[in-house]
Amino acid sequence: MRKKYTASLQFKTRLMNLRNIALLAAFSTAVIYGVSYTVAKDVMPDFVLPYALIFFRVIGSTMLFWLFGLFVKSKKIERQDYPRMVLCALLGTSVNMLFFYKGLNTALPIVASAIAVGTPLMVFVFSVILLKEKLVKSRIIGLIIGLLGAFILITYKQDLEGGAGSVIGNFYVFLNAAFYGLYLVVVKKLLEKYNPIHIIKWMYTISIPIVLPFAYSELVIINWVSMPGHIYFELFFIIVFTTFFNYLFNLFALTKLKPTTVSVFVYLHPVFASMYALYVGSDSLSVVKVSTTLLICLGVYLVTKPVEKASLRK
Repeated sequence: MRKKYTASLQFKTRLMNLRNIALLAAFSTAVIYGVSYTVAKDVMPDFVLPYALIFFRVIGSTMLFWLFGLFVKSKKIERQDYPRMVLCALLGTSVNMLFFYKGLNTALPIVASAIAVGTPLMVFVFSVILLKEKLVKSRIIGLIIGLLGAFILITYKQDLEGGAGSVIGNFYVFLNAAFYGLYLVVVKKLLEKYNPIHIIKWMYTISIPIVLPFAYSELVIINWVSMPGHIYFELFFIIVFTTFFNYLFNLFALTKLKPTTVSVFVYLHPVFASMYALYVGSDSLSVVKVSTTLLICLGVYLVTKPVEKASLRK
């Protein structure tokens, strides 16, 4: 009996340790994403222009995921899934990033991070359209509240010294959220058949020829000699941490925690983005920014909150 009790206790301890590590991974993802908004703006546009930065992220991530993929068992992509894979690459690792970095080039970090939190709103919209997900009153209200907050935040404009940045830049960040939301819906069938690492390495590979025509003219004008050392480090951070490690951290967290638990950390992205941006002086807070961010987060909460089966049957 004592041996069984000891073995059971050890098993529970291991599970608890894995859960704590998963929580740390999810927390780290939120921190990295939050910091990345300001880091990317530090690189752009003085040293590397937006499309060139995307190309570095795509090519670097492709190499890292292929290297990591050597240690992951996966089956060959079936021919009928090629079109969906290309579509996922367009939506999730190329076109969405072209809009995001082009927008972040003029949008301010706090605003961009708040708009990006609205991605689950777009997932809900496309799930209703493509997957015929049931419309529930609470989720409709959440969608309206979240989109209202996003609209105010996108169109609210002051000078770049302490306001909300460029309206068009904010809108590009929203388009990134929309494309990525559609990607999360479209990629679902692939995730049911293939290992996620196998999918993401092919998505980034496909994205290279998509991004290169946009990035080429910006790549050839980079002055590597005059680039400060800290910019090299920030490029490394964006490629390795923002993309590669964040994906692995999030994937690990999802294997050990409930999706609803992992989703809570999404709300921390603008918190850490604000903290870091304020610390380095790249942005400032205002009543509009805080209130609209809360509206977006409330909308996301209502849209992603589990709904009782009785409500779904109505």
